[in-house]
Amino acid sequence: MKNIGFIGVLVLVALAFQSCVSARKYTALQTSQTKLQANYNLLQESNRDLDRKFQTSQKELLASKVRVKSLEEQIASEKSNIASLQEALNKCLTSSNQGNMNISKLVDEINSSNKYIQQLVNTKNKNDSLNLVLTNNLTRSLSREEMRDVEVQVLKGVVYISLSDNMLYQSGSYSISDQAGEILGKVAKIIKDYDGYEVLIEGNTDNVPISTINIRNNWDLSTLRASSVVQSLQNTYGVDPKRLTAGGRGEFNPVADNETEAGKAKNRRTQIIITPKLDQFMELIGKAPESK
Repeated sequence: MKNIGFIGVLVLVALAFQSCVSARKYTALQTSQTKLQANYNLLQESNRDLDRKFQTSQKELLASKVRVKSLEEQIASEKSNIASLQEALNKCLTSSNQGNMNISKLVDEINSSNKYIQQLVNTKNKNDSLNLVLTNNLTRSLSREEMRDVEVQVLKGVVYISLSDNMLYQSGSYSISDQAGEILGKVAKIIKDYDGYEVLIEGNTDNVPISTINIRNNWDLSTLRASSVVQSLQNTYGVDPKRLTAGGRGEFNPVADNETEAGKAKNRRTQIIITPKLDQFMELIGKAPESK
């Protein structure tokens, strides 16, 4: 609308001057009008370009504001993450210090346990050595061949001499066989070598019920067998009866499984248990305490 009004004014001016000016001036005015119109058009185009650039700048400004806001949110999130990591680090350092204390305590406990274990090992080795000395001293009365018929074991200072019932008695009987006489003679040598020690003769059976006249059960059988050995040691080999005790444990002290024949054979045994007193035990291992 502005453009049309401007052109109209120019036309009126031109018409007004047309009657009073020369053709040359009129032409000059038309040329000037054309230039003005061109300049106006250029200004209009420039104005439109500026509008477009302004709109673009506004959009870019808005996009920049959005990006700035997003970056600010990311920065806030990262700050929160850093705070969380710092808190976790502090906890980790605290736990690490506590862990170091626990590790140190654990190391002390391990070292203490190792010392205790070493003490146990040393005690066991000492006991094994004492038992070996004791066994050797007890069996010094026997030859190598005689040792094949007699099993000697020392446990905590107590001497166990184990004899199989197959070598001592007939099946289901408590009468001592001729072969047993030789074996008991060897045992008597050990017992008489250490006069004054208490001697327990203990009979043991398997779990097979006994069905012999005058023998009610395995209690009777085990006790009668032990009594036969005691009387043989007293009457035949001169062992002081005051040192001897006969006892039976029946089938209730097994050393093997009664489900097999081999296990039953191991359970049918007579044990001669020699129990020295403390001073006698020290003498036996050759380390008697000094008298005060």
